[in-house]
Amino acid sequence: MTDVLSTQRASKQVAIWLLIGVGMIVIQVMLGGITRLTESGLSITEWKPITGALPPLNDAAWMAEFDKYKHTDQFKYVHQNFSLHNFKFIFFWEWFHRVWARLMGLVFLIGFIYFLVTKKFSRGMIRPMLVLFVLGALQGAIGWVMVKSGLVPEKYFVGHVELTTHFIAALGLLCYTLWFALSLMVPVEQQLVQPRVRSLLTIIFVGLVVQLIYGGFMAGLKAAMAAPTWPDINGHMIPTGMGDLPSLPGNLFSNPITIHFIHRGLAYLLFILMLIWWNKTYFLKTYSLFNRLRNSMILLVMLQVILGVFTVLNATDTNRLVWLGVAHQFVAMLLLMVMLGLLFVLRKQPAR
Repeated sequence: MTDVLSTQRASKQVAIWLLIGVGMIVIQVMLGGITRLTESGLSITEWKPITGALPPLNDAAWMAEFDKYKHTDQFKYVHQNFSLHNFKFIFFWEWFHRVWARLMGLVFLIGFIYFLVTKKFSRGMIRPMLVLFVLGALQGAIGWVMVKSGLVPEKYFVGHVELTTHFIAALGLLCYTLWFALSLMVPVEQQLVQPRVRSLLTIIFVGLVVQLIYGGFMAGLKAAMAAPTWPDINGHMIPTGMGDLPSLPGNLFSNPITIHFIHRGLAYLLFILMLIWWNKTYFLKTYSLFNRLRNSMILLVMLQVILGVFTVLNATDTNRLVWLGVAHQFVAMLLLMVMLGLLFVLRKQPAR
């Protein structure tokens, strides 16, 4: 009995550490959103994993960084009127975004060493831990590839595909970490064997991932600004201009109006599907954890639709767009995590 209690206590401690990591990843993604919306991502033109942790410490160092930024096409054609004060503002957000990533790495590394030395990891935890570190390192590499995509001639911002890849990879790390934590926290008694209910939710979850991808495209191409109207899209329910690019893939993945139309359409479809799923699972409301997650999902998707509408309507107001856009992104992450929690609780077969 003592060994069982000790194992349960250790698992809970590891789960809390992982949940701290989940919270830090959420903050990191939000910082990434602020960095994008304030056009700060190209302010630091070099990747210095160690020495880059410190910002410029004197006027000469600041001017040196500013001079590097002046060689980018973003400065030459978009921010050519920037003063050093303006540069310091965008530099801060990119620097903070990178420093927070380093801090996350330290939190994971220190926690890993502590739990390893104190022998609180079970054998089954080691492989997921290694995968976690690989995903974290991969995310850092993807981030630098994204920045480099905007430091080439005739590019004023990072590429929308690279931006979306970085965003989705971060959400993948978030989901993996959360799933790992749930596996250590949620008792078998709270898990339900409901394969049909789970299958429908899985389809909705896949739809949400596609929606998040198009959300990344929206941000990368500033597609909200292309149609800052609602419920119509520039006066039309099916807007003109969706076939302006010469190829179907080009229109699906690079045409701001087409991406805007798909993102809105998917939002309405997901909202309806979640309502249907919520209604169909009413008979399972007696299970406390499942019901809390189920109700949270429907409340969050309602809030997300409202935030989406306000984000579009304020797309041309830079200050409002930053706050609304980040709030929209934050609620999207909450919705993703709640749905992941529901998928964990629902099982195709009894947990072993």
